[in-house]
Amino acid sequence: MGDMDAWMQWAIAGGVGAGLLYVAIRAVLARTSGDSDALPGSDSGTVDAPSEADRLRVGLQRTRSEGFLSRLTALFGTDGTAEAALEEMEAVLYTADIGVKTSERLLASIRDGLPRDAWRDESRVMAQLRAESGRILASAGAEAVPPSKGQTPRVIMMVGVNGAGKTTTIGKLASQMKGEGKRVLLAAGDTFRAAAVEQLEVWAQRVGVDLWKGKEGADPASVLFEAVQHACAEGHDVVLADTSGRLHTDANLMRELEKIHRVLGKARADAPDEVLLVLDATMGQNAIQQARQFREVVSVTGLVLTKLDGTARGGVVLGICEEMKVPILHVGVGERVEDLRPFSADGFVEALFARSDAPSGP
Repeated sequence: MGDMDAWMQWAIAGGVGAGLLYVAIRAVLARTSGDSDALPGSDSGTVDAPSEADRLRVGLQRTRSEGFLSRLTALFGTDGTAEAALEEMEAVLYTADIGVKTSERLLASIRDGLPRDAWRDESRVMAQLRAESGRILASAGAEAVPPSKGQTPRVIMMVGVNGAGKTTTIGKLASQMKGEGKRVLLAAGDTFRAAAVEQLEVWAQRVGVDLWKGKEGADPASVLFEAVQHACAEGHDVVLADTSGRLHTDANLMRELEKIHRVLGKARADAPDEVLLVLDATMGQNAIQQARQFREVVSVTGLVLTKLDGTARGGVVLGICEEMKVPILHVGVGERVEDLRPFSADGFVEALFARSDAPSGP
């Protein structure tokens, strides 16, 4: 049982509701993996795991079948002038979750990149949109990795609003980094919610990495300062610094993020090395607004987009890249640790424009 005892203790403390949640989690783990000690969200069975391309393609299925691309596809095969076709496409794009700026760029690529008699040709329009989508992602440096500053530990500050999946993302990143042979320290900087510290502690136990936490209600900047100093002294390779799930409309909380960013630089020169903003893809346009607000407060170096598998708004990736010019480094397309995927611009475009009836795999 091992680490499952941590879940049991938490469940007992939390009462009946938490106890039922514990039972449900354990039942799912046992049914899906046959191993009650498996890491939440991981595979331990003998069935071959789907390829990266398949995971992303399946994760974007709702976007293809319900999102703006399906609405565009429905326009073709009808009669009308080329100008009417462009107006119809304009109406679809401007009501999608990709943003006005991105919509204008996609429309311009059709208007300027194709002859008028091709505006009602589905294959040519989709090919044009696919090519322009690739250029949008490339212009954001979508596969860039911030350069190392040559100092250890590498300090990664995680930011994002409540419910975006920030703490879960930290746990998954920690698991992947440990698998690469890195010594990881999770730093519990979200001191406003006891549950946030407990959730991070559970991840640390299950992944098998170290945790630094302060007293409940402690100043988060102080906790993270001490965590980085501890990591420097103990030879950790990476510090993943959790922060409170800031409401991007709360000026006081956003100022607290500014303070944390400054204090990390005092704990280790030039820290943090990365500031990763975690966004919930199901939020659509609101995710773009959140990205704007966070960028004004801290120097966001990369984005993590979660819950792509649970939304028809996957096209928001294009809007975020066009708006932010900040690379998307990871995308979440499922609950398992391995479903937090390194982002590939080519792979995303391939999955987004895949035919729904196309066979998967090589």
